[in-house]
This record gives sequence, structure tokens and C-alpha cells, in this order.
Amino acid sequence: MQKVNPFHLAIPVKNLERCRKFYGEVLSCTEGRSDTHWVDFDFFGHQLVIHQSGDHEPKGPDLSNAVDSHQVPVPHFGVVLDWEQWQALSERLRDLEIKFLIEPYIRFEGKPGEQATMFFLDPEGNALEFKAFKDMGQLFAK
Repeated sequence: MQKVNPFHLAIPVKNLERCRKFYGEVLSCTEGRSDTHWVDFDFFGHQLVIHQSGDHEPKGPDLSNAVDSHQVPVPHFGVVLDWEQWQALSERLRDLEIKFLIEPYIRFEGKPGEQATMFFLDPEGNALEFKAFKDMGQLFAK
């Protein structure tokens, strides 16, 4: 499997402390550098920066597209985890009673690209997708 380089993503948030708690405690992301208006997180091996923005109004995704009989929120971001990490996270989120936009399930079952997936919102309404493949070779399968 080809090594994937980490990405960097910065998102605006209105309530920095609420989001800091969500990414740090709910998703168990390690906090890196921070200042009074921004926080870096190790987002499953990638850099996520939340920037406080006074004029940012939290809201959910604007659009959705039908995929495998579900309405996938657009825009969204997230990561591909290994199978065991995904299972543990989905159980943890259920235990914490996180409201899912799309409950954890197996998408494209028995077809190329078969994957576990789930969608939920952060406290600012940013849609997150976490997925996993039993066979990472299926990541870009057609």
C-alpha cells in the first residue's frame, strides 16, 4: 500500500472551547500548538486547526447527495481509519450518545469499495465522515 501524506485542514469555529472539548475529549485528538484564537489537533495523523471566528455562524451542511440509499452531507471531511479503530470509535460515539447523520454501517457491501462509514456533526455543524476498509486496497476500487 502506498503511504499517504498527512493533510492540513483549517476550519472556522465560533465557540473555540466547545470545539476544543469535542475534538480533544470526544474524538480523543491530541492537542498541539494553540493560541487564544486557534488550536492545532492531531486529527488521526493529520493536522486540523480550529480558528475562532466571531462572524462564523454554526450550521449544518448545505447540500446532500444520494449515495447507497443515504443522503451524504456536502461539504464534509474526515479520515479513513483502520477497521479496529473505526469499530472502537463508532462504539465510543454510540456510548456518548452522539447524534449520527448516517448511523455506522457497511456501504457498498459485497461490491468494489466496500467500506464501513458513519457521519455526524461537530458542535459547529461541520459534517464529519469516518470510514474504514477491511482491505485498504479497496480505497479507490471501481
